[in-house]
Amino acid sequence: MSSNRVIRYTSILLLFVIQLLFLFAIFKENSSSIVLPFFIVLISFLLLFSFFRSPIHHNKLAFEKVYIAVWVPIGAVSSYLLNHHLGLGAVFSASLVGLMGALIPYLNKKSTYLSHLPAAIYCGSFIGMSSTKVAHDIYFIIAASICTAVLLIISKSLLNGVGGKLGTLAFAGVAITYLILFLFSHS
Repeated sequence: MSSNRVIRYTSILLLFVIQLLFLFAIFKENSSSIVLPFFIVLISFLLLFSFFRSPIHHNKLAFEKVYIAVWVPIGAVSSYLLNHHLGLGAVFSASLVGLMGALIPYLNKKSTYLSHLPAAIYCGSFIGMSSTKVAHDIYFIIAASICTAVLLIISKSLLNGVGGKLGTLAFAGVAITYLILFLFSHS
């Protein structure tokens, strides 16, 4: 099997597992619903079917530049501070940071560097939406955003056309960071 096929199927499997964990988290919070497990199974099969049927990868493997991914922690910390220290709320904080990130390319319309920043900043803003039950302090946000930045770097040519890629990467970064901290604190 070629390396591109291995990368393709591994990334599809990883994305599927992440989204399945997200669906199970929803089920855990709303365990009183009888219909919800049926919808989770249905959505899981539809996701898996769409991942294998849609062209979500480029033929050439590419990586995001590190100097672009460094903006993920900036978006995450900004959103976290607006959310938890100024009390603006998770959605409003993330949308405000996303809006500010979207305006950055207008500082210099000819700059290709500035044109790539909104996605990284917006991805980070999703991390800042984390609850204090998960993200106890700013250090967790920084660690999760670094993990997410790494995922953003390696996923440039993967999962193209998948809606919610930035949110999924942010969720994965937070989940991986939480898992690592959980494992090391209970060992």
